[in-house]
Amino acid sequence: MSLILNEEQRLLADTAREFLSARSPVTAQRRLRDERVAEGFDAKLWQDIAGLGWTGIPFGEESGGLAFGYQGLGPVFEEIGRNLSATPLLSSVVLAGSLLEQAGSQAQREAWLPALIAGEKRLALAVDEQVRHDPSAIALTAVADGDGLRLDGEKVFVVDGVGADGWLVVAREGADLGLFLVEAGTPGVTVMQTGLVDSRNHARLRLDGVRLPASARIGAAGEAAAVLDAALDRGRLCQAAELLGASAKLFELTLEYLKTRVQFDAPIGSFQALQHRAAWCHVHLELARSTVMAGFAALDDAKCGADERARLASLAKWKAGETAHRVSNEAVQMHGGIGVTDELDVGLYLKRIRVAQACLGDGDFHSQRYAALTGEG
Repeated sequence: MSLILNEEQRLLADTAREFLSARSPVTAQRRLRDERVAEGFDAKLWQDIAGLGWTGIPFGEESGGLAFGYQGLGPVFEEIGRNLSATPLLSSVVLAGSLLEQAGSQAQREAWLPALIAGEKRLALAVDEQVRHDPSAIALTAVADGDGLRLDGEKVFVVDGVGADGWLVVAREGADLGLFLVEAGTPGVTVMQTGLVDSRNHARLRLDGVRLPASARIGAAGEAAAVLDAALDRGRLCQAAELLGASAKLFELTLEYLKTRVQFDAPIGSFQALQHRAAWCHVHLELARSTVMAGFAALDDAKCGADERARLASLAKWKAGETAHRVSNEAVQMHGGIGVTDELDVGLYLKRIRVAQACLGDGDFHSQRYAALTGEG
């Protein structure tokens, strides 16, 4: 298991850094926030990202993808975090797209995957129903209704749910879970925007007597839990990479401030206490990087079992989140009061980090999951 980027991955990382720093810097996120763009991202930017081929990185060539592997997404999401770039790459490609590729019927794949890869359509995964992420706590029901199904219930914190062309909805079918494709415009579906501190696109999805044909089912009955868990782990690793990138950039901003802020006729970075705290942040960043890279390597390793992939995904999401929490707290402390004002970018990184920490499972969730997967729970 290599923890070093190969030449192609380094080239992709350089391309992503150059493109996003030029086209989607932090100032672009400020504009999206101030203009209250409902979709939460720049549509033209999304089309250009699709044109670069990033949306096809994880998919096989038979689906119209590049077959580059999920390790190729790691550097991209790290740069997304560094620049606070808002894109539906996680929601539409990594989560929804991979679920369709792995479990969708041929008709579903042909109808949706090319459009998702081209950036022409978007799908969002609707799984959570509580404040904290818990994919096993599903109350939304799917019951037989003639030759089709009827869905009733509510989903919260649907990432990029506003303006989506459809949603992959996780529902309870007796003792099992089911996964269903609900297209936008289906009668009985209500989408409400949810405002969070990071000013991104989050939605509450209400389904009241939504009737679907049997062909809307994703995968075989009773098999949704396994494919959902695998897709969520892919998303968790991409979210961990974003957290790593945001933390690394925030640490760089803090180091620069320590070098330039003068107190008592000396840069505050010369104070030993602050040096020690900065050194600890650096150590945790490197530890987080190793867990994230190990997790992505496991996704592309055919010899790695499902439980091991899940364990490494939870380890990476926990460590990246814990590191982001430490770095963001230190950044605010070292900047002082100005660190949480809108004058600096520090506050924007802090807000995005707090939401990303909770998305797809916070530290408590992944600590418990890791313990259960290692037989210690």
